Amino acid sequence: MTVTVGIDLGTTYSCVAVWRHNRIEIIPNEQGNRTTPSCVAFTNAERFIGDAAKNQIAMNPINTVFDAKRFIGRRYSDDIVQADKDLYPFKIMKGNGDKPMISVTYKEEEKCFSAEEISSMVLAKMKEISEAYLGTSVKNAVITVPAYFNDGQRQATKDAGMVAGLNVVRMINEPTAAAIAYGLVNKDDVSKKLNVLIFDLGGGTFDVSLVTISQGVFEVKATAGDSRLGGEDFDNAMVTHFVQEFMRKQKKDISQNPRALGRLRIACERAKRILSSTSQTSIEIDCLHEGDDFSSIITRAKFEELNSGFFKKCITTVENCLSDAKMDKKSVNEVVLVGGSTRIPKVQQMLQDFFDGIELCKSINADEAVAYGAAVLGAKLSGVGDETVQDMQLLDVTPLSLGVQTSGEIMAVLIPRNTPIPTKVEKVFSTSTDNQTSVLVKAYQGERTRCADNCLLGQFELSNIPLAPKLEPRINVCFDIDANGILSVSAQEMASGQRNKIAIINDGSTSLSKEEIEKMVKDAEKFRVEDQEHAKKVDAYNALEKYAYCMKNKIRGSFKLQYDDLKVLETAIDETISWLDENPEAEFNELVKKKDSLEGVFNPFIAQLYE
Repeated sequence: MTVTVGIDLGTTYSCVAVWRHNRIEIIPNEQGNRTTPSCVAFTNAERFIGDAAKNQIAMNPINTVFDAKRFIGRRYSDDIVQADKDLYPFKIMKGNGDKPMISVTYKEEEKCFSAEEISSMVLAKMKEISEAYLGTSVKNAVITVPAYFNDGQRQATKDAGMVAGLNVVRMINEPTAAAIAYGLVNKDDVSKKLNVLIFDLGGGTFDVSLVTISQGVFEVKATAGDSRLGGEDFDNAMVTHFVQEFMRKQKKDISQNPRALGRLRIACERAKRILSSTSQTSIEIDCLHEGDDFSSIITRAKFEELNSGFFKKCITTVENCLSDAKMDKKSVNEVVLVGGSTRIPKVQQMLQDFFDGIELCKSINADEAVAYGAAVLGAKLSGVGDETVQDMQLLDVTPLSLGVQTSGEIMAVLIPRNTPIPTKVEKVFSTSTDNQTSVLVKAYQGERTRCADNCLLGQFELSNIPLAPKLEPRINVCFDIDANGILSVSAQEMASGQRNKIAIINDGSTSLSKEEIEKMVKDAEKFRVEDQEHAKKVDAYNALEKYAYCMKNKIRGSFKLQYDDLKVLETAIDETISWLDENPEAEFNELVKKKDSLEGVFNPFIAQLYE
């Protein structure tokens, strides 16, 4: 049976799970951790992904990329990208088609990567972790996305999966996946109808979904959120606070020092976690900037003050979700916490107060629930899993309204937000001038009346319309959203049968073309081979070094060898160790040859050494 894994591609951490042995298993990485940092680091020698990459942030900040999910599927000119790009130590530049590109130095060359490429590297890492754990090739995956991702961001995430060598069998909204996890973990308690509010506050995105669960049917009533709100914003608020404090104390600006900012960011993230269990903590960083140490105290109250605007925004979003679902807060049976940032006491307190003291549900693991639910859906789609999994029905919704531009650049909505998906809607439009032979169909996503205030998803021209007075031609426009939440748009002139259509590709500026995907796949394979070659080289280096020192210890304690033989062996070891010190970048073949040579010197004496 083909294995289908569930991958939670998170802003800060990613997690992968699989249905095996009649249950969901969270797959640990090589360090034994059940989540892996969504981080990629580049050096002059190699590329690191995951835990090893995160360890590079302090010493190699300008070449260590994190939070790529915040830029995926966006344009460089987006206000969000412009506001965020200066918060990071690595460079974000404008690429072709207004695509944000991340610039790093890798093997002494400047290289630019899109957010899709960085995300594909993280996904490839999760694929590799799965294959090592399962002992088999993994091709199929269910990948999660924030509920409030727009169509372009969803398509870009799917592209990243393809570049990573994965067949993305389905994409599922993160809070919906968490609802599935809740439903299965608590299946004995959900035999009756329950209204469950999923409050998903992660590292970089925030979603709220109201889900009705009844006898294996998961029906999303409404969803709301912000694809640019999460733990990283809380960290950034602290970083800004301490940059200002350093300026007051030392009269020096560290905002242009990437290494200092990287170290400060790590300290702030650590402080944020500590403040979830204590009322105050300290920030201590030696030689932060130009030889000056930095020491400060931050209290939980100060942390809450710095982020009060973000926390209030969370509660406003909950109100909006309930309003869209046409449901009173008293009708909510469970409030389920998902995402690491829900551990912040102030967030929990505000949420509990809003729901009049309801006990918040913490029965599912906040860091693993999304991957868990994705793996359940993967099991259902693969035809594995028990009766509960196979009988499960999932009814999701589209998070944002979809429509086309009409006269006066006004958006005519075809599919309102929170419409159940998959769905297909058709509407008839006409021409605005006499003898108009073509129309430009422009698809938008958003809640504003003016098209300019919404997100342009894509456009195409319908030409060869027969000559006729304005308003006479009948042009049927069809919006079709698949189970992944990805949109296709088509238009047909009814009299002539002339038609055109596109799968939305974000006006060509943010989604990847077939050629770009093929190039990225080749690059990914090249990087994978380079990583393997480097690992082989490191293993060979370590094997030679280990053998040399092992033999050195053996001859020290040997009384069986003649003096002349002992000198020959000592000389061979000393020469080998010196050679290793002088050739840290030696190639694999050289290292293997050197080890064979050293073994050749020792082989005649092995029996005596091990007596």
